[in-house]
Amino acid sequence: MNYLLGTDIGTSGTKTILMDTEGKLIAQDLQEYDVLTPRPLWAEQWPDVWYEATVESIKNTVSKALEQGVKKEEIKGIAISGLYGGSGVPLDAEMKPIRPCMIWMDRRADAETKWALDTIGEEKLLEITHNGADPYYGYTKMLWMKRNEPENWEKTKLFLPPNNYVIYKLTGEVSIDYSSAGNIGGIFDMNKREWSQEMLDAMGIPASMMPEKVVESTDIVGGMKKEIAEEMGLWEGLPVIAGGIDCGAANIGLGVFESGVYAAAIGTSMCAALISDKPVKGKGLIVWPYLYDAKNLSYYFAGGNTAGAIVKWFRNTLCQWEMEQQKQGGPNLYDVLNGQAEEIPAGSEGLLVLPYFMGERSPVWDSDAKGMILGLSLTHTKGHIYRAFLEAVAYSLRDAMEATGEDLGEYILLAGGVTKSKIWRQIFADVTGYPVVCPIYDVEANMGDVMLAGIGTGLLTYEEVQKWQVLDKKILPNEENHKKYNEYFKLYKSTYEHLKEDMKVLTTLR
Repeated sequence: MNYLLGTDIGTSGTKTILMDTEGKLIAQDLQEYDVLTPRPLWAEQWPDVWYEATVESIKNTVSKALEQGVKKEEIKGIAISGLYGGSGVPLDAEMKPIRPCMIWMDRRADAETKWALDTIGEEKLLEITHNGADPYYGYTKMLWMKRNEPENWEKTKLFLPPNNYVIYKLTGEVSIDYSSAGNIGGIFDMNKREWSQEMLDAMGIPASMMPEKVVESTDIVGGMKKEIAEEMGLWEGLPVIAGGIDCGAANIGLGVFESGVYAAAIGTSMCAALISDKPVKGKGLIVWPYLYDAKNLSYYFAGGNTAGAIVKWFRNTLCQWEMEQQKQGGPNLYDVLNGQAEEIPAGSEGLLVLPYFMGERSPVWDSDAKGMILGLSLTHTKGHIYRAFLEAVAYSLRDAMEATGEDLGEYILLAGGVTKSKIWRQIFADVTGYPVVCPIYDVEANMGDVMLAGIGTGLLTYEEVQKWQVLDKKILPNEENHKKYNEYFKLYKSTYEHLKEDMKVLTTLR
């Protein structure tokens, strides 16, 4: 039997899985870490945190597999996906990190966004890159570094996204996959699928700072170094496959290899996307080459800055006593909260949450957007508020769907940590009005990584991985709840519109 590894470097943790070539999950391991937030709306991470977590998660996964009788020579390859690393890791001439990487969640580059719109213009940006201007994009973060940290800018010889950085550390090879290049925005030509010299010159970013080698997500970038392979229980030269942006890898794991499929990967943040070979005219969508057939298929997505992140905030901030009880052997906290939410009717009896806890990206595009809870009364409990948080993320998904257009298929593919919650899956169906289909295995982007590794090594074909039984039964929307949620969704939209100017004032006061 042959086996494959898939590693996903996420915002809050790195996870590795090992599967056989028939799609059976053998072993897995997760290593968690935190995001650095030195100032409001800043978010960054040291890249070696990702690398160390990658090594540990692979080592533990391989160890568990070997205990089950897997032989290391039977492990034939690994693909690595990663969070959107914003600017990418700034590296010096010796390929050492200069400062923490400004990740997708970071919203500091407001002035640089305005400069891009005023100097280059949104029309030109859209014509060449198919993306607009926002602090979300990597090129605006690069411009922030150029303007605010000139000493670091002078030291920088290369920017590498998270998964490409880790692949370099494992193999010594420098490359960037198409999805990671396109997601930088601003400086990548989506028409030609290459770096735009015109845009690089306009922004004063040297072309040498961008990886010269742009690869498909199924390409073998290099072989694993001997000392690193031995540390993880693997063999020297193990093929390392490029992978790509993690939400795209999650779509691959759901079996999406063709145009016209809508899927949402919901973890710390949310990426809700339509895969298409035709231009999608939506409001403020983010666009980059897909992880399959990158020259022809594009990933058109909208997404919330905070999805699972606000639920984690709720747990850490408002449930400290319950967390302590869990540590002492009590029930799982999320199970308790989900049970309470199931007892509360749709709409949380008059509560509405805006999930903009770190500003908001597509389709709202507002760094000043704020999180809020509307409608609190003395009759509301912690369970009411928790359910309203779950509903808020579902409203955000519906907002993304409506921005994308009407032709979204017959159902939504839903992946990520949210699929663990039965009540949350039902809320997504009820709010959107679409049936929801989830993967059987809780492997998120890792399943896609394994598929990419299999295709890249030639052990699997696209036709074979599409036959893997990865999806569960449809969850149908409750029509009565859907009608109620239609009214709440209108309020969700209008509340933000009514308050967005006040949110800007609040930013200045803060």
